[in-house]
Amino acid sequence: MARSFTTKFRVGCNKGYKLIVLGVETSCDETAASICSNSKILSTIVSSQIIHSKFGGVVPELASREHELLLNTIVQQALEEASIDKKEIEGIAVTRGPGLAGALLAGVCFAKGLAHGLKKPIIGINHLEAHIFANFLADPNLKFPFVCLLVSGGHTQLWLVKEMNNYTLMGTSRDDAAGEAFDKGARILGLRYPGGPEIEKLGMNGNPQAVDFPRAFIKNDNLEFSFSGLKTALLYFMDSKKNKKDILLEDIAASYQQAIIDVLVIKLHQAVIEANVNSCVIAGGVAANIALRIAVESKLSTTRVLFPDLSLCTDNAAMVAFLGELYLRNGVSSAMEFDIDPNLKLA
Repeated sequence: MARSFTTKFRVGCNKGYKLIVLGVETSCDETAASICSNSKILSTIVSSQIIHSKFGGVVPELASREHELLLNTIVQQALEEASIDKKEIEGIAVTRGPGLAGALLAGVCFAKGLAHGLKKPIIGINHLEAHIFANFLADPNLKFPFVCLLVSGGHTQLWLVKEMNNYTLMGTSRDDAAGEAFDKGARILGLRYPGGPEIEKLGMNGNPQAVDFPRAFIKNDNLEFSFSGLKTALLYFMDSKKNKKDILLEDIAASYQQAIIDVLVIKLHQAVIEANVNSCVIAGGVAANIALRIAVESKLSTTRVLFPDLSLCTDNAAMVAFLGELYLRNGVSSAMEFDIDPNLKLA
């Protein structure tokens, strides 16, 4: 997808120019559509595919089939909620990556067909970038530069966001992401998918100091993460739990969650110091974790910390529509032949 940048990007809108953008999101197991106009979300519809819960994770083929079944209905609901006729749409934004290939293809094909039929411009959106810019919906006055802790299902990364389309990767995970650690940990504990909310719920009344799980790289100066060893430690602990009957499952869940949170918070604090910025944002599904929010606000008490609304943490189309409007308003769109990219990078 070629982009030509002819003007400096502005995060905001020209109040005299109304632009109505439809956003479509199908990167994983949420089928979502949203209408954004003048940087305001007029509607957002998300349908989570509960069909995957019995498998303990997302089944790619089932996900793509569900998207194909649901997309037309979800988009129509978004239009009705916004009181917008499809002929009033002036641009379409759709997630092109990263994500599951079949799921991405379902959304992109649908969006391309609609854009072709309406003769409107289309823009392929980076899912990770959309997560970051969801924070401008939380606070339109957010200023560059800032550090972003991006903790989605498949990514745990620290980004220095200098301005729109200017990002520097400060640190990332060597193996599992934090979201994957939650999902795999939940499976070991016999909990349902998705694992993050299940572990958080179970550990709410548990003792986070009951089990001393490992915290990889927590004393290192680098900004790297690793959660595969933590998952293995939980597996070994549960195998030997028959000799530890005095430790409650609630305590194990709370301790496991705390091990993940401690690493995230320490590394975020370190990144803010190294980048010498006054603001940081948290993005992605794990950002919905209340214990993480409390820990971040406590550790970074002298830094301005911004969390998106809970509805904007997990996969949604509002962030796609919003970012799409920013690009389209700045004269950037995609050729109709653009491809999906399951491994799309941010920088």
